[in-house]
Amino acid sequence: QVQLVESGGGLVQAGGSLRLSCAASGNIFSINVIRWYRQAPGKQREYVASISRGGSTNYVDYVKGRFTISRDNAKNTVYLQMNSLKPEDTAVYYCNTNTLTTPAIWGQGTQVTVSS
Repeated sequence: QVQLVESGGGLVQAGGSLRLSCAASGNIFSINVIRWYRQAPGKQREYVASISRGGSTNYVDYVKGRFTISRDNAKNTVYLQMNSLKPEDTAVYYCNTNTLTTPAIWGQGTQVTVSS
């Protein structure tokens, strides 16, 4: 079993920065890609970024240049550095992964609120 725990959310003014963390535990060797999603009030959950075990990254267009995903395999942790935050980045941010036996594993989420 794999468990994911997010942290690092909070309230920040527009233009500010936050760094989210996603700590993985359990059968971590079964994990390849870890993803960040977010869900704003009244909207569907949407993909933000992902990183593979080897370090390959991918981003949705509207965060490119502002967000950076990274991972520390020794700490079993993935980070999402968010700079130049905008009010429209306000959402609950979730960490996600999958294994061969479990198609979707989610953390509990961390709230990010950006004030204008």
